[in-house]
Amino acid sequence: MKFADSDFAPYELSLPTSTAIPLVCDSPHSGTCYPADFQFSIPVSELRSAEDTYVHELWRAIPSAGGVLLAANFPRSYIDPNRDVDDIDPNILAEPWPTDLHPTEKSRLGHGLIWTKGRTQPIYDHKLWVSEVESRIADYHQPYHEALGRQIEAAHEKFGVVWHLNLHSMPSNSYEILEIASDKPLADFVLGDRDGTTCDPTFIGVIEDFLVERGYTVARNDPFKGVALIARMGRPQENRHSLQIEVNRALYMGETDYGKSANFEKLQNDLTDLSAAVAEFVRNSI
Repeated sequence: MKFADSDFAPYELSLPTSTAIPLVCDSPHSGTCYPADFQFSIPVSELRSAEDTYVHELWRAIPSAGGVLLAANFPRSYIDPNRDVDDIDPNILAEPWPTDLHPTEKSRLGHGLIWTKGRTQPIYDHKLWVSEVESRIADYHQPYHEALGRQIEAAHEKFGVVWHLNLHSMPSNSYEILEIASDKPLADFVLGDRDGTTCDPTFIGVIEDFLVERGYTVARNDPFKGVALIARMGRPQENRHSLQIEVNRALYMGETDYGKSANFEKLQNDLTDLSAAVAEFVRNSI
C-alpha cells in the first residue's frame, strides 16, 4: 500500500493483448493507494483487512486471453465501488444527506458505501460531512463505474453478448465477520450469481468444474451471493452475464502481514489456466 500525496488515477484498465472477446473482468477492491484526505483513526494493519490485496495480480492473464481487466487503485475502505451510492448509514454523517438513503445489511455491518468498521474497530473517530462523501463518489466511485460500463456496453454492442467476472478475495474467517453461524469450513472459492439469477448456469458450471478438478473446494452463493455490481450487470435474458468469484485469502497471502505466501504462484498459474478456459467458453458463445 501507499499513501498518495497527490491525485491519482482511480483505476487501471488493461485491454486485450490478443484477439478481443466479450469478456470483461473487474477487481473493485484490490486498490492499495490511500487518498491523502482519508482521515482514519485505526492502525493501518487493521484498515488493510478491507483490501482484496493482489487479486488483480492473480488474474493478470485475462488480457492475454482476450478479455478486459479493470482494477481499482483506491481502497474500498475509503469508498466501495461494489455498493450503490445510497447504501449509506445516516448515523455516520455530520449532517443530513440531501436525498433518500437506503442502507443495506452491509451498512449495518459497517461495510456499506463508506466503510465505518475495520476488522474489530471503528475506522473514524468523527462523523463525515456530506461534501466529503460526495467528493469520494465523484472522484472514485463514479469514474470506476463509468469505465466498467463503457467496456460492458462496447462488448455487448460488438458481439451481442457480454460475460462479466467480478473478482474478489475473502477473509478466511468470513462467516464470523458476516455474523453467520456455520458448521462447515469456508470454501477455497465462492461463486456468486445471486442464487442463479445473474448468469447462464453453464458458465458457473464450467468454472466450478475447472476449480474442483484442480483440487479446490467450491461453494455457490455461500456466504457471498454478489452485491451491487453483478446485480446491475447480470441480466441473462439480455445476453448480459455476470458472476462474482471470491478466493480465500488463506490460499495465497498472510492475512496479518499482507505478504504473498509460498502458494501465490501456484494459485496464479491455476487462475491463468482458468482464464484460458473461460476465454474458450466465451469464444464458443459468440
